[in-house]
Amino acid sequence: MRVLHILNHIQEIGNGIVNVAVDLACIQAKNGHNVGVASAGGEYEALLARYGVKHFKLDQTRTPINLINASWRYRAIVKEFQPDIVHAHMMTGVVLARILKASLAYSLVSTVHNEFQRSAVLMGLADRVIAVSHAVAESMAQRGISQKKLRVVSNGTLGSVRMRNIEEYLPIELQRPAITTVAGMYQRKGIGELIDAFAQIADDFPQAHLYLVGNGPDQAIFKAQAQSTPVADRIHFEGFQPEPQRYLLATDIFVLASHRDPSPLVIPEAREIGCAIIATNVDGIPEALDGGQAGILVPPVDSHALAVALRQLLSSPELLKRWKEQAQKNLERLSVLRVNEQTLLVYRELTETPSTQAPTPSHPYTPVFLKSRP
Repeated sequence: MRVLHILNHIQEIGNGIVNVAVDLACIQAKNGHNVGVASAGGEYEALLARYGVKHFKLDQTRTPINLINASWRYRAIVKEFQPDIVHAHMMTGVVLARILKASLAYSLVSTVHNEFQRSAVLMGLADRVIAVSHAVAESMAQRGISQKKLRVVSNGTLGSVRMRNIEEYLPIELQRPAITTVAGMYQRKGIGELIDAFAQIADDFPQAHLYLVGNGPDQAIFKAQAQSTPVADRIHFEGFQPEPQRYLLATDIFVLASHRDPSPLVIPEAREIGCAIIATNVDGIPEALDGGQAGILVPPVDSHALAVALRQLLSSPELLKRWKEQAQKNLERLSVLRVNEQTLLVYRELTETPSTQAPTPSHPYTPVFLKSRP
């Protein structure tokens, strides 16, 4: 199969959309498919080249002149590469691919990574729309995307070509017990609630420290909030880390306090390492935590609930140990190989007749949107 992935960029900055697409492109090429990526470029070009993925320069900056140039450039890329499937991961790419599809022969697939964005409805222009969780599929269906188009392929990152084996990472030295989040510094990631929750319990656990790993536009707000607490010296802003695994390996409790989160990649990573996990009960997070079997779920935008959960784990070594063990169960479904297998099955719906389609894989994708979630 000839597959062309379209992204805005392929920079190594912790962008989950980019990470998912790069994983897919490399694994598909490794398995013998002819794969290309069209983007403005970035650090992942070297990794793609190692796997035989051809990179095409495509600047999709949203200015009138540049979009006209991008249309001509995209047409030239498609004529050269002649893809069977164009897989768009961001809004500009799917619009571009849809507009020019009439004069070019390929099937169009999109993946909805951030359905909370208003523009996500445009991903429905594709022939098939992959949702990264059942929660995303429900939301897209409610926004008018045909259920006949929707397919659920839950995110998974274990075994990623972007990362080394866990055994190869050296844990960073942290003050213990260590409470860590790995997230963009955005209000929607619940960083403010996490800082507030830590301040509520810090006096009772004077050895505990909070580590915030990530960058983002709201970082200054969170730093000011931390400075206003009496425990500012125990709240550490670590910035973006290309190897967050080093922090997770030294972490006792991993927290993801998002207000919205379609299917966070960091949850599988924290589970594989064996962190006790506290996360908010929103969007795709419960699915990533096996419905609460692999981590403690708390309401979003509720610093008190976060503080209660933190207090429970910090007060009981036995409970902390049990949640660490629970996190590491049932990890097979969180692999990139499963994501690739299910994605290829979506492609084959569009490129093969029913008589020539491959057998259903061991972890079949959800062929239609479902109301019930794990």
